[in-house]
Amino acid sequence: MKASLSRHLADQARYRTRHAAHRARRVVERVGPGLRIRVDGLECINFAGNDYLGLAADPEAPSPAAAGASASPLITGYLPIHRELESALADFTGFEAAALFPSGYQANLAVGQALVGRGRSALADRLNHASLNDGLRLAGARVRRYRHADPQAAAERIDDRVDLIASDGVFSMDGDLAPVADLADLAERHDTPLWLDDAHGFGVLGQNGRGVLEQLGVDADRIDVFVATFGKALGTSGAFVAGDRALIEHLENVARPLIYSTALSPTLAAQTLAHLARLRAESWRRDRLHQHIEHFRRVCADGGVTLVESSTPIQITMAGDNQRCLAWSRELAEAGFLVGAIRPPTVPADSARLRITLSSAHQTDEIEGLAAALAHLSRHSAISA
Repeated sequence: MKASLSRHLADQARYRTRHAAHRARRVVERVGPGLRIRVDGLECINFAGNDYLGLAADPEAPSPAAAGASASPLITGYLPIHRELESALADFTGFEAAALFPSGYQANLAVGQALVGRGRSALADRLNHASLNDGLRLAGARVRRYRHADPQAAAERIDDRVDLIASDGVFSMDGDLAPVADLADLAERHDTPLWLDDAHGFGVLGQNGRGVLEQLGVDADRIDVFVATFGKALGTSGAFVAGDRALIEHLENVARPLIYSTALSPTLAAQTLAHLARLRAESWRRDRLHQHIEHFRRVCADGGVTLVESSTPIQITMAGDNQRCLAWSRELAEAGFLVGAIRPPTVPADSARLRITLSSAHQTDEIEGLAAALAHLSRHSAISA
């Protein structure tokens, strides 16, 4: 490494450390049934992952083999199991067709790059996931951000140069829902496509687990581009884009992340298909998850812990200061609970927070234990302020 680069990287690392913004990968070991793990030598209950329905933690679920598709879907990597999974996803979500991607990040890069013209504009919620913003930047688009979850603010920024309206369905660092019906109304008035990323709603929200559209009573035909991932409710890995057949054919022809990536592992596709069938058949998982959400919020309120309003598995308590957030997270880990300490730039400046994620695989005593640990912090660290 050249000395100048080494000095630059060291300066950046010191800056991150000074502002409690430095990140490092940690090896997480599963040490028992359910969500018990070991991290940094501490045994904890995992309240930081996204295995909302407990399918990844299910000891009866088969582990995917390392089999690969060997090629891009447009060469020899598109196999019958991929087509079967795409058809099942389209049927489940109510769209005409779907295309698989190795990750949600790649799916959103593909959408932005394929649908927005260079030098054109797109409207984006200020708190959208980074992958939506990066997909638009890859396209060379001008990103016009509007106030979070505010369709009136979006309406004030739209004109004939806007090629796309983009929003999360469930906001991953806040747990609240987008005003999807209002955004669909705006999109229809201006004949502008609406792109919705429902990574954290798919499989979890709605009577049948179809996501934020079902939860809010919005028909699928009002959404032009629908993205969801497998790494949350389905407990595997990968993602899909759904829409009408013309959209999927367009992506096959112009979306670089689809054209130039090896297809999803066929073994992983098979496991995802099996988990989708279980998601549809085992509604008790969603019922149990939502019971956990209600119970957690109730016992936290009883203990004086203030949570951001959310009816989803993502539960937030604000810290504001990075150092305070890290200290709370360390105290919780020492008490046996792994909770994410989320800091800028993932969230806006001065809005560091604890991000708690609930799963149907959690036990009631584990949830009550975490609430009690948070209440202890509340009494000693002003967590409810």
